Amino acid sequence: MFFLDLTNPITLLLSVIVTVLLIFLAQEIKKSYVSAIPLFIFLFLLIVHVVQMVTIKEEYRYLTSIISNCVVIDFIFILVTFFAYLWVDDIEAKAMNKKSIDNSLDWFWKKI
Repeated sequence: MFFLDLTNPITLLLSVIVTVLLIFLAQEIKKSYVSAIPLFIFLFLLIVHVVQMVTIKEEYRYLTSIISNCVVIDFIFILVTFFAYLWVDDIEAKAMNKKSIDNSLDWFWKKI
């Protein structure tokens, strides 16, 4: 059974590096859709990991703990990339003088 093991340190490090680079690129070019790319990728990975955990065969039961750890890591990445998306969306809205998707975190952005 193949699955993307995010508990592997090398895979985790590469995921963090690519995510940070995409968020930095989105912040530099002021396009929020670039920061949404890792968000959708991690949402897809979360769905895949949950489906794999639910439909796991008996001979692969030993992978349940690894897949559940991957689900936790997926949730952490989703949280981080969602806040990054809101941050870049705020930057894009200020640069183009348009209304942001969500202004409820203005108090948070002012403190950063």
